[in-house]
This record gives sequence, C-alpha cells and structure tokens, in this order.
Amino acid sequence: MDMRFFVLIGLAALWWLARNFEQRQRIVQLSQALGRYEIEKLMETVMDGYLRAMGEAAADRREQVLAYLRPLEHKLCQQLAALAADVATQPAAVWRISRVPVALPYATQWLSGLTVDARELLALHAKGLGQVIDNQTGRSERERAYMACAELLLLQHTCHWFCRSRSIASARLMARHQTRYAQVVASVSPATRSAYAAALAA
Repeated sequence: MDMRFFVLIGLAALWWLARNFEQRQRIVQLSQALGRYEIEKLMETVMDGYLRAMGEAAADRREQVLAYLRPLEHKLCQQLAALAADVATQPAAVWRISRVPVALPYATQWLSGLTVDARELLALHAKGLGQVIDNQTGRSERERAYMACAELLLLQHTCHWFCRSRSIASARLMARHQTRYAQVVASVSPATRSAYAAALAA
C-alpha cells in the first residue's frame, strides 16, 4: 500500500489527539473559572422562567413568574460580572479564541492574528445582560425577556466557542435551542451587538 496513505493516517491521528487534548484543557479551564459561581444553573432557571412567563395568558400569573425571577436575574448579573472581573486578571494568552471556523489545534498560538480575547467577550456579555435586566430603556416585559434570552444564548455560544470552535458552538445553539447564531446576534441589545462586532473585528 502507498506509504503516503500511512503518513496521512498518522497526521490525522496526531491532529485528532492534539485537538482533543487542547479542548479538554480549555473545558477544565472554563470549568475552574465557573466553579465558584452558580452561573450555569441560574442561566437555565432564568431562561426557563422567561419561557414559562411568556406562555402565561393571564397577566397576573405572568407577573408572578417574573417577580420570582427578578432576584435570580440580579444574582446572575452579579455573578457574571464577578466572573468577568476574575478572568480579566488572568493572562490574555490562555483566553484567546481562534476566529478560524473549525477547530485547529493550538491555532491561537500559530495564528495569533486570527484570535479574539474571551475576557473581552465575557465582559461585554456581563455588561449587556446587566443593561437589559435593568431595563432603563423601558422595554415591555416580553421584549425585555426575549432580549435577555438572546444575551444569555450569545454568552453560551462564546463559552462553547472557547472550548471547541465557532462552528461547533453554532451547531449546538441550533441543536439545543433551534436558533441560528446570526439570529441571536441580531436579537441582543444594540449596545451588545455593537461591542460584540467591534471585539470580533479587532
């Protein structure tokens, strides 16, 4: 059999091993950063609560659900802001995300010009969610809940992107929430969308 075939098989195996090793490292890194907080649990509770509230036909029942969620919303905002502050003190090199759509092992090192700072993304997610929850613009409860969900989905996308790749993060978004990445970006607040676009273009 042609020796080139075995060389290609060997290279593919090395690529697979290197990619999986790096991804495991990143999953552990993010898990350790999140370990001090209840962010994932709060996100799930708040998003499920929004869906339940918006499904209530009676206004008084909808308000009861939203009233229950308010302290959880603020707790989530506080914890997300604390997480962003924590990672901001850590080295930039370990929080870089590759802008290459597919997972290439250690692309953040050998394609450093095609990276995004996850610390910056976490900071803008924290700020964006806080502004939507505070609702100083006076959006209706339905608009506020819809936009807050979009903010949380974009945060979730960033976390999956950091651990895997942008394409996998987008695929998970579609599989779990039947929502396209572009739709989420279009649904967050204008301030978040502008800051997010600037971060990706930097």
